[in-house]
Amino acid sequence: MRLFETPLSHLGTLDRTAWRDFAYRDGVLLSPYLLPEFADLVDAERRDVRVVIAEEDGKPVSYFACHAPVGGVVRPVGAPLSDYQGFASRPGFEIDPDKLLDLMGASALVYDNWRGMAPGKVRERSGSSVLDLSGGADSWFAARRKLHRCHFKKIDQRRRKAEREFGEVRVIFGDPLGERYDALKTWKSQQYRDTGLIDLFSVRWIEGLLARATARAFGPFRGLTASLYLGERLAAVETGLVAGGTYHSWIPAYDRRFASVSPGLLLMHGIIEAAEGMGISRIDLGKGEQSYKQYYTDYETPLSSGRAVRGGLSGLRVKGWEMAEQVGSVLPGPLSNAPLKLRRRWAQTAAIEPDYAPRLKRFAATFAEAPKRLTA
Repeated sequence: MRLFETPLSHLGTLDRTAWRDFAYRDGVLLSPYLLPEFADLVDAERRDVRVVIAEEDGKPVSYFACHAPVGGVVRPVGAPLSDYQGFASRPGFEIDPDKLLDLMGASALVYDNWRGMAPGKVRERSGSSVLDLSGGADSWFAARRKLHRCHFKKIDQRRRKAEREFGEVRVIFGDPLGERYDALKTWKSQQYRDTGLIDLFSVRWIEGLLARATARAFGPFRGLTASLYLGERLAAVETGLVAGGTYHSWIPAYDRRFASVSPGLLLMHGIIEAAEGMGISRIDLGKGEQSYKQYYTDYETPLSSGRAVRGGLSGLRVKGWEMAEQVGSVLPGPLSNAPLKLRRRWAQTAAIEPDYAPRLKRFAATFAEAPKRLTA
């Protein structure tokens, strides 16, 4: 097997076509995040995306988009915004992580949503929740109502309550003036601050990436903005990616004044009802342990978080966090999780801030929110 890497901007049409083909399995797209078009969106903001290509017998067998190493650490393209990461490759493809790190001149590969055979040490395994709408929305709702009658009855009641108190319930797709996206940013930023999390919209390249995706409203790879109105008032907005018949929900938010009627779930129901008309047969809600997902998930796509590490300062730093977590686990109460939460915060900060000085500044600022962060 021959490995080489190149800037994304140098990739030709034939490679891009092969990359897209590998991102599909038996005609089904694994995820919009594994397509070259997603890497293009990220590279337009960061200009540091590289592509690792594996060849056998002169033919490509795998493509992996990542960022150029920073401080000896390689991260998948778009991390931590990319809900799927890994190789778009032929079935059964495996790679020696040391050879990958040698090629990139790095000492660690850190990932959090790896699809497929994960390199190195896996820390956590989880799943991305998927709704299978191939039989149509009516059939899907009928099946889920049989399984979770009380939940769907409750949502019906909240819809009627919303109509009584606020007006007609409507779901609108598209955002030609950008006003709905602006509302999404305002609500989500407030949520991040209230919970002590990093406001992703305050990171220039991330805000630019989301804006680009939202504005890309047409074509086989596109952004989708869905908005819920109660009467004339905007109550919820979410933006996501559409490709290959899959809609991947990305950033949702709602106006908390309408929390009593579950505007986020009313919006989801509207998206499900309209999916077939938009050529969508699957909805991916991403990973996470939100309780509502149990009522909507038909199956989960396995994902892994972990790292591949070899010698070097960067590798020692990664292992140092793990040692701190092991020591912290014997501490009492919420303190036992403090090293884990701080490690996750540092990993997220390192991913969103390629330059070291801004990274340290942002990480230091998070300590002002420590009570929220350590108890969240």
